[in-house]
Amino acid sequence: MSTRIKTLNPEITTGKSKELFNAVQSKLGFIPNLIKVFGNSPATLQTYMSLGELTGSGNFNNKFREQLALAIAEENACNYCLSAHTTIGKMNGLTIEETEQNRQGIASDAKTQAGLQFAQLVTRERGQVSTEAIQKAKAAGYNDGDILEIILNVVSNTLTNYVNHIAETEVDFPSVEAGKFAVTTN
Repeated sequence: MSTRIKTLNPEITTGKSKELFNAVQSKLGFIPNLIKVFGNSPATLQTYMSLGELTGSGNFNNKFREQLALAIAEENACNYCLSAHTTIGKMNGLTIEETEQNRQGIASDAKTQAGLQFAQLVTRERGQVSTEAIQKAKAAGYNDGDILEIILNVVSNTLTNYVNHIAETEVDFPSVEAGKFAVTTN
């Protein structure tokens, strides 16, 4: 399931990883391959789960967090996360056209688009963004707290993107590939 880092079998996993697997199983109804990889380090898996809870308790709704995840995963070329968040995005009301546009930093709403583009810029520039970029996000309606939450989402999603790159995690969602779009935008 992963060619470079072991994918744990939940049936025989014990200890803290087993407890965390059980929590994921209860919440999702299954244990994604990414979680099985994260289980090699209970501290890393718990951090990932905690980041998810923290981003979920912020100012942004599920739909926007999924849009951010798609934009960040595209920027990091993470096929696993693009596949997972396309599926989860649909569950949160995104159409196929919206998911593909969001991956490109495009949205029908100007504020959402500015947030997606800011997240992609933070990802691409590794946080070294200009004052003008921050001002542009603020002009679109984001306040200082929102800017920090966008960064939190970048950090959380980049963690999963990088783990998937390093582990070469097998995609267990309908497959989506970075840079490939079925719906074209003008």
